[in-house]
Amino acid sequence: MAVKLRLKRMGKKKQPTYRIVAADSRSPRDGRFIEAIGTYAPRADPSLIEVDNAKAIAWLVKGAKASETVRKILEISGAWGEFAALRPAKPAKPARKKSEAAKKRAAARKSAKKPAKKAEKKAEKKPEKKPAKKRAATVEAPAEPEAREAMPDAAEVTPDGVEDNAETTAVVDGGND
Repeated sequence: MAVKLRLKRMGKKKQPTYRIVAADSRSPRDGRFIEAIGTYAPRADPSLIEVDNAKAIAWLVKGAKASETVRKILEISGAWGEFAALRPAKPAKPARKKSEAAKKRAAARKSAKKPAKKAEKKAEKKPEKKPAKKRAATVEAPAEPEAREAMPDAAEVTPDGVEDNAETTAVVDGGND
């Protein structure tokens, strides 16, 4: 049978008072209880708390679990501190030794995560590049004279800066000669 220390509601409608009871965890909130330990009146200013610390400690030592609210009330009354002092400290569990294979896997995970983090930081620092605008294809005039000869369709520039190309003039004129 699992025993809990919890509150049992008493009092009139909209004016609750509670009994702190030790009850079977399967019984309803306001149902059967094993023993009354104290009372709690939250509407009084300041709240009224009456607890029989000896009974509360006895139930806690026997293995009863306190609800959150009852635990806070027992801390205020001092019963929880006395119980904590009586309780033997749990022995520390010895640390498990990792096998060599487990150590290697852990090291591999750490090394695999580091480059990814660096790449993410670099990506955050650099702003996103905008796609370049498409430009109309232009023919650049070659810098060397041999290259000019290789391109027969290119317009030749005379020393006074005028282009001389028979094909271009024919297209510009509309071809009506």
